[in-house]
Amino acid sequence: MGFPTRLLADHEQLVLDIRPHWIALVAPAVATVLIIVAEILIAANFPPSLPGWLLWVVILGGVVLFVAFPFRAFLTWVTSHFVVTSDRVIHRSGWLSKQSMEIALERINDVRFRQTVLERVVGAGDLRIESAGEYGQNHFRDIRDPERVQKVVYEMAEENERRMRGAPAAASGEGDDPLDQLEQLAALKEQGHITPEEFEVQKRRLLGRL
Repeated sequence: MGFPTRLLADHEQLVLDIRPHWIALVAPAVATVLIIVAEILIAANFPPSLPGWLLWVVILGGVVLFVAFPFRAFLTWVTSHFVVTSDRVIHRSGWLSKQSMEIALERINDVRFRQTVLERVVGAGDLRIESAGEYGQNHFRDIRDPERVQKVVYEMAEENERRMRGAPAAASGEGDDPLDQLEQLAALKEQGHITPEEFEVQKRRLLGRL
């Protein structure tokens, strides 16, 4: 099941919608196998001298352990979405109880990814997004093709920045001077089109190009 488009604004476009990489299911799968093997061994070697109800307690304990970790991890994987739209980055998970967080593209200061050797082989990795505001640094684990996701986030952030400046998306060359853009941003802030926080984010990004 994909990300529900009813949660998008009228002008907002869905750019990327991915689940966590399947590598996130390796540990729950191994835990499931170990629980099943342990239950079978205990049942096969259960001493006849012990009361039968004790065996049922052990079996019930295995079921509780399965629900507490492997099943819960699988449910989280199935219901998790890492989404990039034309306006924001969204991370949403949960079935009965849901949790969601989002970062406006204009608040994003930096996007980085990290891959171990194994993760690079299978195409997974961790993504870190640094943003202005209450969230600060956000870490997302087991992202599919994190290098491509990083590129998409940067591209959409730049597209959003051009849209905020009122420049056409395909503008070529005009207004590319960071100092000119900074003046335009200051004018937009004075006119109330962008907030002071958004101005500071865009200002740091432009000054980084000088």
